[in-house]
Amino acid sequence: MKILAQRLLALSLWLPGLAAAAVNAEAVANGGAENIFEEIVVTAHPLSGDGLAQPTDALVGEELNWKMADSIGATLAQEPGIHSASFGPAVGRPVIHGLDGARVRIMEDHIDVLDVSATSGDHATTVDPFVANGIDILKGASTLLYGTGAIGGVIDVHTGRIPHEVPEQLAGKLDLRMADNADATRGAVRLDGGFGNFAWHLDGALRDTDDFEIPGFAESARLRTLEEDDHGHEDGEEDGEEDHEEGDEAAEVEGLLTNSALEAKSGAFGFSFVGERGFVGVAVSRFETEYGLPGHAHAHEDEAHPDEGHDEEHDEGHDEDADHQGEDEEGHGHAAEGSPFSDLEQTRIDIEAAFSRPLPGFRSLNLRFGINDYEHVEMENADLVGSQFSNDAWEARAELAQDPLAGWEGVWGVQLSNRDYAAYGEEAYTPPVTTSAFGLFWVGQRQLKRLQLEAGLRFDRVQQDPATGENQKFSGASASLGAVLPLAQGWRATVQADYASRAPVAEELFSNGPHLATSSFDVGDANLEKEVAFNFSATLGYEDDRWSALTTASYTGFSDFIHQADTGEERDDLPVRQFVQNDATFVSLEVEARVVAVSWPDGLLALNAFFDAVSAEIDADNDANPPRLPPDRLGVGATLENGPFTAALDYTRAFKQTETAAYELPTDGYDDLRARLAWNIETQGAAISLFVQGRNLTDAEQRRHTSYIKDRVPEPGRTIEGGVRILF
Repeated sequence: MKILAQRLLALSLWLPGLAAAAVNAEAVANGGAENIFEEIVVTAHPLSGDGLAQPTDALVGEELNWKMADSIGATLAQEPGIHSASFGPAVGRPVIHGLDGARVRIMEDHIDVLDVSATSGDHATTVDPFVANGIDILKGASTLLYGTGAIGGVIDVHTGRIPHEVPEQLAGKLDLRMADNADATRGAVRLDGGFGNFAWHLDGALRDTDDFEIPGFAESARLRTLEEDDHGHEDGEEDGEEDHEEGDEAAEVEGLLTNSALEAKSGAFGFSFVGERGFVGVAVSRFETEYGLPGHAHAHEDEAHPDEGHDEEHDEGHDEDADHQGEDEEGHGHAAEGSPFSDLEQTRIDIEAAFSRPLPGFRSLNLRFGINDYEHVEMENADLVGSQFSNDAWEARAELAQDPLAGWEGVWGVQLSNRDYAAYGEEAYTPPVTTSAFGLFWVGQRQLKRLQLEAGLRFDRVQQDPATGENQKFSGASASLGAVLPLAQGWRATVQADYASRAPVAEELFSNGPHLATSSFDVGDANLEKEVAFNFSATLGYEDDRWSALTTASYTGFSDFIHQADTGEERDDLPVRQFVQNDATFVSLEVEARVVAVSWPDGLLALNAFFDAVSAEIDADNDANPPRLPPDRLGVGATLENGPFTAALDYTRAFKQTETAAYELPTDGYDDLRARLAWNIETQGAAISLFVQGRNLTDAEQRRHTSYIKDRVPEPGRTIEGGVRILF
């Protein structure tokens, strides 16, 4: 893999020059005509220009600026149907209709993030929300375009790091923020410029916070009660009293979420050559973050997991890594002494090329390639390495858009990927695994008199090659059929049916060891079959000058749904959870509406509301509910715009969740009140916005049921943030 990576990196530097020369040669042949590049718009779905039958959402513009948070999951957590599987403020993957992890694919500019965030709840994603131009959400099965890891949906973060056209003048953005909670400071800057046929992009972002303030105790009342009951039943009165005092000390952490500080920085440089019929570009990006692991089991590891779980090779690796990390010990000032934290680094190279009219009968060709160098170290403290993860991966995709054929226009595509994943140390519960995947697909649409039809087919092949054990190969097909039907004026209905399959991931196949982030001993099953899902969704929408409303209902029936079942056994003082397969059903509902209640020449007052719910059941005797099922939510809000001033107030009620898996505790409901004020100043050549916003203004105790550690780590308390944003 190292040799292949070196060759691909060399290719990444050579290909742009070759393609640029080809595009430029054609321009010269045409007499050096003025650059009239036909813009090739590429979004998360190539058919989205005319509306989709699949439920979708997008976060852009001012809405994205207001909802920006430290993780991609927290940024999207207020969107209908979306929750966050948080592991402290720094970590959060989106949950779509109750599905997350290996079923929801997170991408950066249409290429996978190439990190290990899907392997464990405490692993951060490497895409920084603060550099996003927009975020597209495909809700429901998206395997046709993006493979088996998208059976539950797709999150695509658009950064614009590879320019598609040459800007007429220098443009940029500066965003600076400070918050009282955790003394947080955040800043992001981007610049876009160009000359002649060349365009360039530059961006950078910094985030720095101390430990976050929380209302009440770090541990939930239910967990504290269980711990008190456990201590009361311990053998030996004196020992029991001593342990009880130690447990009380941990439980009585109040007002502050210890070991929750984070530090992150990212940056990128990209450039493109733009010709008459297309462009080719490359971007190099770097992401680094160091964050505490609140509620993580590492702090108690020596007691729970004796030394017999380690081999000499791993111990030697730990000593070397510890020496290496010791050089940067001064940089770990955020981690409390003796507290576990993660140190993550990723360098990534992306290449994109797009051409109009590449072949007769085809209107455009888009090529994308991404390769990364990823390393992630979990430290027991500033001197001791606990676990180390590496993930050398690449992904390539090509999309060829056809002219109408027999009334159908569509896109043909191919997707290739390879991933070398390895983990060493305390959380090396899977062997090193090489995963290679190949996918071939077509998606198309046809416009009838009043009905727009959409269809698609895909074939996937996935191979898992572990360092120990036998190779596993999976093949599967996916298909989709949908329709978009305009109704009476302003009304539109869509329906879509999907048949999709997912190959098991390495953790589900080969796990066999303590997984401290989830406080479990995970056991995989190399005999797992592919997971198959049938999804049906229907949407009814309305929009006019004052009103907009959208209702979406979806049903997903799984055959051989892969999940963890508690066996009732213990190993290394941890409950054993086995990956098993059963049939399952997921049903979700989303309703959202907005109305302009009053308007006047310089402003308006708009009201909005939403409701979302998901219900699921696993066809198993002892595990009827899937773990971490999101609760029902109801939200209302109001926005006031008057000249340069904007004010908004939003309230969300997350209801109590009692539909729990066998090894989960119920989660109480909570309130989330948010407000924002902004003063917008227009100057010659620049737009300035001064803003202040508040989150969790009632200082409520908020625990996300979708979090692995929700009973040990609540969400941050009341937070007031102010800042300035300049666009030019």
